[in-house]
Amino acid sequence: QGQEKLSCNPKKENGTRVVLCELGNPMKAGARITVDLELSVSGLEDVGDAITFHLQLRSKNSPSPSNASVTVTVPVEAEAEMELRGTSLPATTVLPTSWHWVEGSRRLEDHGIKVEHVYELHNKGPGTVSGVTLSLAVPHLLGDHVLLYLLELGTEGGMNCSHHPALNSAQV
Repeated sequence: QGQEKLSCNPKKENGTRVVLCELGNPMKAGARITVDLELSVSGLEDVGDAITFHLQLRSKNSPSPSNASVTVTVPVEAEAEMELRGTSLPATTVLPTSWHWVEGSRRLEDHGIKVEHVYELHNKGPGTVSGVTLSLAVPHLLGDHVLLYLLELGTEGGMNCSHHPALNSAQV
């Protein structure tokens, strides 16, 4: 009839984390109780796609092998917001009108002005992430002409990269 807050206590039982909630003492014969539980569980990054709870009603007064038990499986969904930031150094580049690309040259200045593009991928949370793939398409040709000469690719923070086939193709 009325709503009451339960007194629940976490403890370890047989190597398992258990939460014990006292529903009533004494409880009248034939009483019907509906219980809504809200659990806050942390550290679920490596549990897979679901977590299972085993719920059981036990009476201290009349131990019975037929104590009601139910298993509830709850899907785990990770939530994380990723943010990509990028900048170019220098921010603006203008080639002189007299400049011409020198085919076959191994001198860096014959291939244009150096521009460095820096990208940072940030996890804004709340969950952790792994196995993230960032695909970055860089237009390096305009028709048959070199638009950007891709010199090198570097990473920080334990990331793996697959290199573009046109990366430093003239071995400058």
